[in-house]
Amino acid sequence: MAQTYLPTLKQLQYLVALHDSGHFGRAAEACFVTQSTLSAGIRELETLIGVVLVERTRRVVRFTPLGERIVEKARRVLREADELGDLARAAGRPLSGEMRMSVIPTIAPFLLPRILPRLRRDYPDLKLFLREETSGQACESLNHGRTDCVLLALPYACGDVEAAPLFDDALFVAFPRGEIAPAPPQIRPEDIDATRLLMLEDGHCLKDHALAACNRPELRAEATMLGTSLHTMVQMVDNGLGVTMLPQMAIDAGILDHTDVEARPLDAANAARTIALVWRKASPREKDFRLLADVLAVTG
Repeated sequence: MAQTYLPTLKQLQYLVALHDSGHFGRAAEACFVTQSTLSAGIRELETLIGVVLVERTRRVVRFTPLGERIVEKARRVLREADELGDLARAAGRPLSGEMRMSVIPTIAPFLLPRILPRLRRDYPDLKLFLREETSGQACESLNHGRTDCVLLALPYACGDVEAAPLFDDALFVAFPRGEIAPAPPQIRPEDIDATRLLMLEDGHCLKDHALAACNRPELRAEATMLGTSLHTMVQMVDNGLGVTMLPQMAIDAGILDHTDVEARPLDAANAARTIALVWRKASPREKDFRLLADVLAVTG
């Protein structure tokens, strides 16, 4: 019988990393190997299967059509291999071993300082590796197997996932102190000056949640989309440049401390986002994720 030579997982990891980065040096850094090691590994893979997967020029890394198809297959193989380890971990103690979690920027700085001390105390065998990514990036990482679960805000289309809602996070309107005098207990969407509204730039789901809650289509056209973080937005409001929307968790975490910015709840039917933990359907670590969700819900 002829001997069959199969690609190694390491070779597939190199190939996927090169596809994601489009650059041999960055792919090597992501795989924690030298550039020559990664390049040699991909050449060995091409020799093994007898076809060219990557066209190499001095400036551009371009995958052949077959290379693109093999990358997609490689992603599935790597994810399945990763889940073999998940099966073994799921059979052991709850919330132990390594876990990779992506967290969106409008949650990470406000919720993580509250939840991480409790996780370290109650589950010392859990090694939680965190990635801060926008919702789209986080869901892509989840679907490609680069991360195990995502802490994000719903509603958001994240693919074929399971979701455990944790708690609702109300939306507030933040404005320079004295700009709205007297400031009412709540602010209606129709009272927001669209020309003064500052919002996070594209890629942040909080912007979409806030605009959907206001139900004013003209706000999307007239609002200024330039903030890269909620802390930046608050600084702009503090300097009299406009008004913005903030989630309650940011206010509770003290984002308005030492500023002249006031905030009032948004008076609208859907003036809240739902914080949730999501993971891939049929994951062998579902029990771990649901236990983690219970911990996060209590802490939140």
